[in-house]
Amino acid sequence: MNIWRAVIEALESLNGNKMRSGLTMLGIVIGVAAVIAMLALGAGAQDTILGSLSGIGTNLLFVFSGGEDESIRNPEPLTIGDAEALQDSFSAPSIEAVAPILQGSSEVSYGGEASTVTLTGVTPAYFPVRNYAVTEGETISEEHILGRASVVLLGVEVADNLFGHRDGLVGETIRVEGQPFRVIGVLEEQGGGMMGSQDNEILIPFSTAQARILRRSPADRVDVIFVQSVDADSVTTTEEEISQILSQRHRTAVGENDFTVFSQQDMVDTASSITGILTTFIGGIAAISLLVGGIGIMNIMLVSVTERTREIGLRKALGARKQDILIQFLTESSLLSLVGGLIGIALGWAIGAVVGVISTNSGTAFEPVVSLSAILLATIFSTVIGLFFGIYPANRAANLVPVEALRYE
Repeated sequence: MNIWRAVIEALESLNGNKMRSGLTMLGIVIGVAAVIAMLALGAGAQDTILGSLSGIGTNLLFVFSGGEDESIRNPEPLTIGDAEALQDSFSAPSIEAVAPILQGSSEVSYGGEASTVTLTGVTPAYFPVRNYAVTEGETISEEHILGRASVVLLGVEVADNLFGHRDGLVGETIRVEGQPFRVIGVLEEQGGGMMGSQDNEILIPFSTAQARILRRSPADRVDVIFVQSVDADSVTTTEEEISQILSQRHRTAVGENDFTVFSQQDMVDTASSITGILTTFIGGIAAISLLVGGIGIMNIMLVSVTERTREIGLRKALGARKQDILIQFLTESSLLSLVGGLIGIALGWAIGAVVGVISTNSGTAFEPVVSLSAILLATIFSTVIGLFFGIYPANRAANLVPVEALRYE
C-alpha cells in the first residue's frame, strides 16, 4: 500500500466517525494551543523586559554600597566625594558621566488628592545617563542644585493620580512631605521596571532632597551612583576603573570591596536567563496536555481496531500484508494528531493575540511573539505523539489472525 492510498483511506475512515474524530483531536488541539500560547507569552514577556532594560543603555553601570562578600561588615557608604572622584577623566578615561542619587518613598498631595511615590534626588547628569526626557517643561539644572530649589518633575502616573491629566501642569504647586514644590515638567512615560512602575516617581534637585527630604548620615552620603561608560565595549574597563578608584578611597584590600558594581548588561543577562527558564518551565507544563491527548488517540484507535476486526480480517484474507494494516492505522493516528496540531497552532496564536490586546488596553505594552521554532516544535511533537501512541493499536490490528478476525462478532 502506498502512502497516498493510505492517507485517502484514513480520511475516509475518520470522516465516517466525525464526532469521535473531533473529540479525539480535541486533546491534541488543547495541548498544542497551550504550548503555543505559553511560549508566545513567555517570549513576549522576555522581549518586553529586555527591551525596557536595553532602552536604558547597555553602557550603564550601577554602584551600590556593600560588597558581594557578606563577611564584610559596616561597609563605608558611598559619598559625593566618591562620585566626584569617578568624574576625574585622568583616573577614569572610560567614564562618560556620573550621576549620584538619593532615593526614598514620599507622600505627595494636591487639592485633597494624595499619593505615595518614589522620590529621587538627582543632578543634571541623571537625565542623559538614564535617557530621561520631559514631555513638557524643563529638566533639573545646575541652578536648581545650587539654589536648593523647591522644584519637581512628575512621572505620568503621579500626574494622573494628582491632577487627572498630564498636560499644562508646569507652574502648578504640589506638596511633598507637606512642603510646597513647583512643577517644572512632566517626564516621558517609562513603563514598568524591575522595582515597580517607573512612572510613579518624582524627581527633585539632589541638594534639596539632601537638605530637606532624604537626610542621610553622614550628610554627604548617596544611595546609588549611576555611571555611564563611553560606549558598550568599554564597560569592562569602566568597571575596573571604578573598582580601582573606590578601593583606594575606601582603603579596602584586593577582593574585599565594600561596594558592588553592577552593569546594565548583567541585568539584561540575568533577566534573559530568568525569563528563559520560566518560559521553558511553563511550556513543559503545557506539553503534559499533549501526552494526555496522545493517550486519548491510543484509546480511540484501540476502539477502532475492535470495531473493525472483521474488516481487517477480510483485508488480510484478500491479500493485505501486515505492513499494509500497520501503515493504515498509523496514518489514521498521525492524521488525527497532525490536524489537531494545526488547529491548536491557530488557536494558540489567537489566544496570544487576545492576551496582547487586553494587556495593551490595560496600559501594559505587551506583544506575544509566536516564533517559527515554536510552531515547528508543536507540529513535529504532535505528529510524533500520534505515531507513538498509534503504534500499539496499529500493531495489534496488524497481528490479527484472518480466520479469527472473520469469525469475530
